[in-house]
Amino acid sequence: MHNPALRECGISAQYVRVQVPVGRVREAFVLFVKQGFQGVNVTIPHKFEALDAVDVLDPLARQLGAVNTLAIRAGRMHGYNTDGPGFLRSVQEAFGAAVKDLRVMILGAGGGAGRAVAVQSVLAGCRDLVLANRTVGKLEALMEELKATTTGQARLRTCSLDNPDLAQFLPEVDLIVNATSVGMKAEDAQLLPAGLEQRHLVYDMVYHAAGKTTLIAAADAVGAPYADGMCLLLHQGAISFEHWFDRPAPLEVMRKGLLEAA
Repeated sequence: MHNPALRECGISAQYVRVQVPVGRVREAFVLFVKQGFQGVNVTIPHKFEALDAVDVLDPLARQLGAVNTLAIRAGRMHGYNTDGPGFLRSVQEAFGAAVKDLRVMILGAGGGAGRAVAVQSVLAGCRDLVLANRTVGKLEALMEELKATTTGQARLRTCSLDNPDLAQFLPEVDLIVNATSVGMKAEDAQLLPAGLEQRHLVYDMVYHAAGKTTLIAAADAVGAPYADGMCLLLHQGAISFEHWFDRPAPLEVMRKGLLEAA
């Protein structure tokens, strides 16, 4: 999506892939500066290491606990997180609703993606948040952080991803977010028990090029609106572009590039 955007904006640059070994992110960043790079996207497993590798850390990236975008300005490395803001924009586009107005359930809230979505949802003003994880104990630190962030304004609850525990919360939520990797394989089990309704908004952060994930197939079966990880990929990439070039991203050109590459 970035190379079509660069061409559309008349920017003489190219987006390329660079493999970096774990433990050498800071070294890679220094080399990017020396070689005249203007910006970098950081993917798994480097997002946490990148937090300590930048010169200037954006406050939101600090709160979300990961850096996925590096902007190089006057030789200084600025670290950002576009996953959280990209999530907000993609929910608005996909469902015509703001996260602050929705009751949200996050499946897999104990992982990096789930944590980012949880923190961003609370920062956006979400007043009702259910955090679901295989191991509920892994959510304790996140719960404490969210309580400090919300100043007591949001209702925060946790539950196990075991089906019997999860079903009781479904009538009380509007937006269901899958932040696990479940659904990438056809044989993956269903994440949700019976109880998914047509009124639910289903957001699966997994992108499955070969077809629908198990969660999206379940949403489609009951007529519930849904979106997949392609929407998030687009919007977080557009925000990265804006950090690099200080101008609006050509969103539709980027969308077309993504769809053609899928």
